[in-house]
Amino acid sequence: MIILAIDGGNSRIKWGCSDGQRWLAQSWLASAQADKLGAALAALPPPARIVVSNVAGDAVRGLIGAALEQFDVRPSWIHSAASQCGVTSSYHDPAQLGSDRWAALIGAWHLFRGPCVVVNAGTTLTVDALSNEGVFLGGFIVPGADLMRESLARNTAQLERQEGRFAYFPDSTADAIVSGAINALVGAVERMLQYMAQTGQSAPLIVLSGGNAMLLESQLNARLEVVDNLVLEGLLRIAQSG
Repeated sequence: MIILAIDGGNSRIKWGCSDGQRWLAQSWLASAQADKLGAALAALPPPARIVVSNVAGDAVRGLIGAALEQFDVRPSWIHSAASQCGVTSSYHDPAQLGSDRWAALIGAWHLFRGPCVVVNAGTTLTVDALSNEGVFLGGFIVPGADLMRESLARNTAQLERQEGRFAYFPDSTADAIVSGAINALVGAVERMLQYMAQTGQSAPLIVLSGGNAMLLESQLNARLEVVDNLVLEGLLRIAQSG
């Protein structure tokens, strides 16, 4: 059975086509080019099931829906649940959790079956705690690296956006901004690791995904796995569960 999984995010729309055993194809385009999605998907084998996560708003949802009309399959638009695919949510209102975060938690649980800090580094940084029993304990949302830099450029007179690099001891304004953003993101992840230890959770694995994962990978001194397209992994498990 061919399954098409689509992850509609704020910056990118990612998709993958799987036969249930392996990914046959994966790709993406910018969310601003969502009107071109139909042409991009046309080369894929016809899916028997389509599962979609969309957090990019109604306009992008409409364009994704239009792109999928070429297939004779009704897409399943996922929403976070109280429990699904072995993961249980601790949210007071489980439906408030973003569908991308929910799918990423399910993907991490399926791949590693143990305590994790599930990190997606994209337009925003999400840092979610998953217990040894598959319970989503809660998580953080903070601006991503680009949003931090854009905020400084927009709201301060002398901190316009410049290209910089990470340094332990930055000696230029551009490097100070880049280094500050990366340290803030890494700090959020390390804080979650600390909270899990303080509350008696087993030593978790960091599961890192997203377009800016490389910014964090070399700075995190902990057990870590980088998983490309973790949301798609979770969407695949949801589709297989029926």
